[in-house]
Amino acid sequence: MSPTAPPLEARMAELTGRHVPFVKATVVRARRPASARPGDTALVLADGRVEGFVGGACAEATVRVQALRTLRSGESLLLRISPEETADGTGEPVVEEGAVSVANPCLSGGELEIFLEPLRPAPRVVVLGESPIARALAAFGPVLGYEITEASGADGITPEDLAGSQALVIASHGRGEEPVLVSAVRAGVPYIGLVASPRRGAAVLDALPLDAEELARIHTPAGLWIGARTPGEIAVSILAEVIQAVRGRSVEVEVEAPPESPETGSVTAVDPVCGMTVSVTDSTPYSDEGGDERRWFCCAGCRAAYETDPARYAKADAS
Repeated sequence: MSPTAPPLEARMAELTGRHVPFVKATVVRARRPASARPGDTALVLADGRVEGFVGGACAEATVRVQALRTLRSGESLLLRISPEETADGTGEPVVEEGAVSVANPCLSGGELEIFLEPLRPAPRVVVLGESPIARALAAFGPVLGYEITEASGADGITPEDLAGSQALVIASHGRGEEPVLVSAVRAGVPYIGLVASPRRGAAVLDALPLDAEELARIHTPAGLWIGARTPGEIAVSILAEVIQAVRGRSVEVEVEAPPESPETGSVTAVDPVCGMTVSVTDSTPYSDEGGDERRWFCCAGCRAAYETDPARYAKADAS
């Protein structure tokens, strides 16, 4: 089977279509007895799930940690994993430009080099209206690499459009504004802008069935103050405000993860048995044995070793 078999390619297409960020991890070099082979591929989602194969449980734990870091930074990385001590002898990852070397003492041998490529979706901006400002937004957005969804009325905006969007700009001059504003606030769209004069904008907000905190999420008049006058200039000011909102967000909130675990993929812990740094996710092995604190592990083997004698590892931590 090829490393990017049709099911994995289909999954990548699905995630891309749904605007879900992920990291494509591809093995580019393997030294035996590593279980992975060059060309093996996996996808790492922002909640820490790994789909595909780039090595056993121990290698996967290291890939997960580094992949989530690349997803936050947006920069590709060559990851080298070896059971041997890193060059500086500290046991800490050795970071170079475009690469990081990690000692993984749990590996049974061999070495892996894995290319991590973060694939973050182009921000989607929904524009409601057929005004000159709306047309200017539709023209300028793609220049920024944004995906623009144009709609001419409330019926033209679907829940899926709002749920997968980073911004909604309403430039319809009073047509179909209220229901879309309410829907966008309740869908959690990060940036919501209403093109209106200060007086009309305040009147629209007063009529919405939203509380003060929800109303504060609506920007009106939309756009940063730059002295804009023409439709094109106003569109530029709005897109500048969208950039400010979108780039200020963490990719970690853009995950297809259960709502009850908002911290997923953003927390790391040290395996008390082997000393590896692991990402705390729903699938990370853990144990509540041996004390008040929960411990997380790179694999089931380390967890089993810990639960055999928790006091031993507690003493190692204290020393």
